Amino acid sequence: MPITPTKKIWMDGQLVDWDAANVHVLTHSLHYGSGAFEGIRAYPTERGVAVFRLRDHIERLVRSCKILMIDCPFSVDEMVEACKEIVRVNELNDGCYLRPIVYLGYGEMGLNPLPSPVNVAIAAWPWGTYLGDDGVANGVRTKVSSWQRHDPNAVPTAAKSTGAYVNSSLAKVEAIKAGYDEAILLAPDGKVSECTGENLFIVHDGVIYSPLHSDQGSLEGITGQTIERIAADQGVEVRYETLIRSDLYLADEAFLTGTAAEVVPISSVDDRVIGDGTPGPITKKVQSTYFSAVRGEVERYDFWLDYV
Repeated sequence: MPITPTKKIWMDGQLVDWDAANVHVLTHSLHYGSGAFEGIRAYPTERGVAVFRLRDHIERLVRSCKILMIDCPFSVDEMVEACKEIVRVNELNDGCYLRPIVYLGYGEMGLNPLPSPVNVAIAAWPWGTYLGDDGVANGVRTKVSSWQRHDPNAVPTAAKSTGAYVNSSLAKVEAIKAGYDEAILLAPDGKVSECTGENLFIVHDGVIYSPLHSDQGSLEGITGQTIERIAADQGVEVRYETLIRSDLYLADEAFLTGTAAEVVPISSVDDRVIGDGTPGPITKKVQSTYFSAVRGEVERYDFWLDYV
C-alpha cells in the first residue's frame, strides 16, 4: 500500500522534513538487519485523535532493543511524547499509522554491532486497511507457507526486529503470487505459529484458541492481547495451546490480529472453507468491539487511548 508523505519525521529528537529524512548508504542496519521497530495506529475520536496503546508499543520496542543488545538512547517517556508530537505536527487528526524504529547508524561496519551509533526515528502517515476493506468485512483467503517461522534459538522471535521480517516477506510474496491474501507460517516442529505480521486465532465450540507464543515463535501481539481482554469481557474464553494444521481446517471460525491489519476474519485456509466461509458470530462481535474501542466509543477501554 503506497505511503502518503506527511510534513515531518522525528529523527533523534529533531523534526526533519519528510524528503530530508535520509540515512547513509553504509548505515549498519541496512547491511545486517539489526534494528527494532513498532507499528502503532492512531484513530479519530470525539475528543480528538488518540494513539491506541501507545505506551505498550513503546515498552515492547524497548524490550526488543534489550533482546538485540541495542542501547536505546531515548526513554519510553521521551518516545511516547515524540509519537504524540509527530501526529500533532503533521495534523493527522483523522488517524494515522506510526512507525518508530531504532536502528544502528553509520560509522561502523562488520558483524559486531556494539560500536555502532544508535539512531531513532518516528514517522507517521495516513494508512488505510492493511488487508483491504473487503477482507475486514468478508474475510481473507490464506495458505500455509512453505517457509517456516524462525526457531526462537536461531532468531529471537520475542523481539520485533527488522531483519527477522525477511522471513515474513518471503511467505507473503509466495502467498500473493499463488493468489491468496495472506500466509500462515508453521514453527520448525510443524505446529502453527502465526501469519506474516499478525497473530492467528481460531474458534472451536465457542472457545478462542491461539498458538503458544514462546514455543511456536510468534510475536506476542498487542492487538491479540486486546482481543483476549475484549473476549473475556464478553464471556468468551481464550486459550493459548499447541495447534496443528488440521485444527485450522476444522475451525468454526478463524481470524487474525495485528496493528496494521487490525482484526480480520479468515474465510479459508489452503482452500478449506472456514465455517460457512463468512465471518462467524464471535469474530464479528470482538471485531466490532475492537473498532469501537480504538475510536473511544467504549468507556471501559478508554485507558488504552493516549489523546494527542
